[in-house]
Amino acid sequence: MKKVLHKADTRGFADHGWLQAKHSFSFASWNNPERVHFGALRVLNDDIIAPKMGFGTHPHDNMEIITMPLKGVLKHRDNMKDDWQAVLPGEVQVMSAGTGVQHSEINGSLDEHLSLFQIWVIPQERNVEPRYDQKTFKAEGRKGQLQTLVTSFDDSDTESLKIHQDAKLSRIDLSEGEAFTYQLKGKTHGVYVMLISGKAKIEGDILVSRDAIGISETDSFNITAKINSELLFIEVPMINF
Repeated sequence: MKKVLHKADTRGFADHGWLQAKHSFSFASWNNPERVHFGALRVLNDDIIAPKMGFGTHPHDNMEIITMPLKGVLKHRDNMKDDWQAVLPGEVQVMSAGTGVQHSEINGSLDEHLSLFQIWVIPQERNVEPRYDQKTFKAEGRKGQLQTLVTSFDDSDTESLKIHQDAKLSRIDLSEGEAFTYQLKGKTHGVYVMLISGKAKIEGDILVSRDAIGISETDSFNITAKINSELLFIEVPMINF
């Protein structure tokens, strides 16, 4: 088993006033040669956006982009469908940038900060037709069990959102003392585990809120919640990146 531990306070940080951004991997002006990506996982940004503020229209191409609001209201608009789409906590949004998209993201609240994760996964196919999708995932579906959020178009799971990569994004909520064993798709894959909140022991390492650990070269690994904990798993191919 290979492990890489990323404590929350080692992430990159950018203070733009209206945006407080923490970067698990090199992004924008924060460059850490040892933290450019984890396999096909290229970006995991932990953003807090002030009321009424956001990102103006900007381009993306050849990237699978997943956004998870944790608190507040995200509003999204792109050139595929020129109206604002609300994305709420409990929902997940996916966008295949492919040959190119233009989009905007703003905090849709007048008085509440927006907290979200934005995740970029390197696609296995370039220059695909751009697409957008979003879906609600109920909290009770991840109580003590794995809730699958995103998988590949080639995966047989019919309840998850789809991207152009042999990846799997999932969540679980564990109660204090509860244990769980995560099974990987195969030894060519690795899992980047972000502890959204709580405190948990993962294969001998203690993680607290917003700590993360990358695990690869194994079939499975064990987690025990020290207190009530929420975890996000991002499983991606590790080869050819």
